[in-house]
Amino acid sequence: MVDGLPGTMRAWAASGHGGAPGRLVPVEREIPEPAPDEVLVEVAACGVCRTDLHLTDGDLTPRRPLVVPGHEVVGTVVARGPAATRFEIGDRVGIAWLQRTCGRCGPCRSGRENLCRGSEYTGWDADGGFAEYAVVPEAFGYRLPASLTDVEVAPLLCSGIIGYRALRRAALPPGGRLGIYGYGASAHLTAQLAIAQGAEVHVLTRDESARRLALELGARSAGPADGTPPVPLDAAILFAPAGELVPVALAALEQGGTLAVAGIHLTDIPRLDYQRHLFRERTLTSVTANTRVDGEELLRLAVAVGVRAHVTAYSFDGADRALDDLARGALTGAAVLQL
Repeated sequence: MVDGLPGTMRAWAASGHGGAPGRLVPVEREIPEPAPDEVLVEVAACGVCRTDLHLTDGDLTPRRPLVVPGHEVVGTVVARGPAATRFEIGDRVGIAWLQRTCGRCGPCRSGRENLCRGSEYTGWDADGGFAEYAVVPEAFGYRLPASLTDVEVAPLLCSGIIGYRALRRAALPPGGRLGIYGYGASAHLTAQLAIAQGAEVHVLTRDESARRLALELGARSAGPADGTPPVPLDAAILFAPAGELVPVALAALEQGGTLAVAGIHLTDIPRLDYQRHLFRERTLTSVTANTRVDGEELLRLAVAVGVRAHVTAYSFDGADRALDDLARGALTGAAVLQL
């Protein structure tokens, strides 16, 4: 038991039966005691990410039964392990998807810790932020900009970071034309970032309300997901977990262009035609998690260029409803649980 805190907390755990009758089940857990290198965070807000939906629907195999999802966590440090000195009690911190790496392997030593085979993830390996309290190794916590509220900053901690890494992986040239396929939480943040840096953004998504939001936020055009953008694209990012859009997006690329697939899960990709989809040095690449450097850079950039999340807030008791709304495409922008 952590001194000064109640012994137990409320949490939501992945039910393991994908929405019938519910994706989540309410549980009561002991408040976790931080390990020597960890801090204990009282959760104020937690974003609801599509990865949480993949986990609760079985697209991602849970690493353990009844794991607590949530990896866009904002809260306050209320206890520290004996070796944790980076944060003070009362500091506001963020907890993101990447929770721990080995620190010893080749990728870790070469700045590619996102590829560490011993990596662990918040809300998958370790319980996440769909709870009143969560722990994180202090080296993997984020200091958060004071100019952003808890609800505003929560989606940046995964949707924002992954979108930023996807934008880098897409190798968009300065002032280039970027196609964005799918326009949910990550995409609408990435579009703002790209536009602020001088890109011409074209959004392709099945949802009409998302198209309207894209145009409001400065996209040059917004059309159906399987449509053809009005100009050839220098780069594209696929956020929708729809493998059938891979050849569509590749065909829309200018020669030398890159398509980055940003999701952790993707349905099967249809057969590609080499001449039409890959010839002329087009590149197809993936995005795997993120590094802590990605997160620090994204948080600085988001403040500098004024990136703001379009948020639908839910009460803690509305966690299952938030996932249902995400599953049926009823959300525009990001969803955030408020505790």
